[in-house]
Amino acid sequence: MRWEKLGIIFKPSDHNLPYGCTEFAQSPQALVLRDRVRVYFSTRSRDEHGKFLSHIAFVDFEPDLSRIIDVSREPVIDLGELGCFDEHGIFPMNVVRYGDHVYGFTCGWSRRVSVSVETSIGLAVSSDDGVTFQKIGNGPILSSSVEEPFLVGDPFVRIYGSEWHMWYIHGTKWLANDDGSPAERVYKIAHATSTDGRRWKRSGRRLISDSLNADECQALPTVVEFRGRFHMYFCYREAIDFRANRSRGYRLGYAYSDDLVNWTRDDANAGISRIDEGWDSEMMCYPHLVGLDDDLYLLYNGNQFGRLGFGAARLVS
Repeated sequence: MRWEKLGIIFKPSDHNLPYGCTEFAQSPQALVLRDRVRVYFSTRSRDEHGKFLSHIAFVDFEPDLSRIIDVSREPVIDLGELGCFDEHGIFPMNVVRYGDHVYGFTCGWSRRVSVSVETSIGLAVSSDDGVTFQKIGNGPILSSSVEEPFLVGDPFVRIYGSEWHMWYIHGTKWLANDDGSPAERVYKIAHATSTDGRRWKRSGRRLISDSLNADECQALPTVVEFRGRFHMYFCYREAIDFRANRSRGYRLGYAYSDDLVNWTRDDANAGISRIDEGWDSEMMCYPHLVGLDDDLYLLYNGNQFGRLGFGAARLVS
């Protein structure tokens, strides 16, 4: 795999987004429409206490991503009600067309006391080509369990044949910092299947081997079938001291599979990496693969977890 970087293609500060958001366009996720490509992303506002709330917005591109056509003016999906799993944010939302509807699989966030956050996976459905989404209920469709005790999130869903496949993450532990700062989480990539997109059966096994160490954090898997093989990109980092330390921050990982069950990690052949200077020099994270005509594109975020926007790369070989 070898990618040609196209640079930043969307900057939130250049547009009037819902809720007055001007920073962050995290986790770009594409829906291919007849005359455009709609890319959903998570942006941020602040509540009355100055804390972030994550909202979903979208930007419409020309079919080759060369030009922005429009951005969402109204909220795409409401945050959860008081006490719900998505009360304080949705990040990310992955979309899948199913018949006349678009299914949106959300990662809902809610604040905790002893640790910073808990997450679960929800489902919302759109009947207007993804302009707005309505939740199927106030609760999640996939959440913590005995084997996956916390931080279930980052869903990526695709349908192959009659079977739905979801790649997602779940937490394995919280790590206390020696300096007394908030605990940091460790999470790994997992897999589940479904016959209807609503009730899911977890595989109960780890998919991707560690590269850094046992506490490596793996996030936001994205999968595509291309040239007779399944390819997965994801981002990974150290568990501690990753926010401002380039050597410990997010970079992109790669794995391949021939059966959607067994995956071989092969980061050396990812074909894309951080540069020495620029918007993705310190960090590359939250990848998303999308096929447009005969081309394969990779959308992703750069420095500061996507604060400046998101960019794209095109597969050239």
